[in-house]
Amino acid sequence: MKNRIILTFAAILGFASVAFAQDFQTKTIKHDGIEREYRLFVPDSIAPERPLVIMLHGYGGKAENYRPEMTEIARKNGFVLCVPQGCKAPKGKTGWNVGYPAQEGMVTDDVDFVCKLKRSLVKDLNLNKLNCFLCGMSNGGEMCYLTALQRPEEFTAYGSVAGLTMEWFYRKYSMRKAVPFLEVHGDADKTSRWEGDPDNTGGWGEYIAVPIAVSNLVTAARCTHCEKTELPLKRNKVILHRYLDGSAAWEGGPSVEVRLYEVQGGKHSWALADMDTCYEIWEFFRLWLR
Repeated sequence: MKNRIILTFAAILGFASVAFAQDFQTKTIKHDGIEREYRLFVPDSIAPERPLVIMLHGYGGKAENYRPEMTEIARKNGFVLCVPQGCKAPKGKTGWNVGYPAQEGMVTDDVDFVCKLKRSLVKDLNLNKLNCFLCGMSNGGEMCYLTALQRPEEFTAYGSVAGLTMEWFYRKYSMRKAVPFLEVHGDADKTSRWEGDPDNTGGWGEYIAVPIAVSNLVTAARCTHCEKTELPLKRNKVILHRYLDGSAAWEGGPSVEVRLYEVQGGKHSWALADMDTCYEIWEFFRLWLR
């Protein structure tokens, strides 16, 4: 009986995996002479000029079967979801070129790639170019910070999970434009440390503390105050810091807002056991729909 239950459960998981895979189309786009692959989900129920969310996997990750929770939210809310595949660095790991020591020799301009991919999808699918959003986890989150610094006008809002501002970002660029931005981060994350890593003890390169990275965005938005609330408890306590009333108002809508979800005791993850992370990201993006 026990073996039968296990086999049945495995069959259900296998069916779900196949169904999930069939939701996506695998496509390619050429960038800087390289054929780049991405996965594309277009919901059955869609509104004219529907929104686009581009979601970036972490270091060493892959686009295939990435974050099915976000796919379900895309299906229910009628937005297009694109999950591109990061390139391999010379040392063999896939990812987004943010200058890790392990990415030495990597030459891809991934900010330009993500922006070109967005513009191509907007044109091909008749999307609303003003309703395009970028999110990602860890290395993908760092791409959100870097894109917001280099090309803040390309996406309407950004969402990072366990992402960092590398010290070289911080030294080289300043925020040219206020952007709505969300960060979800565990304060016990030993991979992307809450307190920063100025001496590169973790091997990822030097990066600044998470609260300082967020305050950089808050300052650019000229927010005037912070509201602090606790999310309903699931496992670890999550404190939401909302930085509000930025004088740099979003055109045609509310003033720019920056959010920091502090997962107390949270490790390096999407924090799905602590909060409904994908839902929170989409609900934040919805604030800026035009």
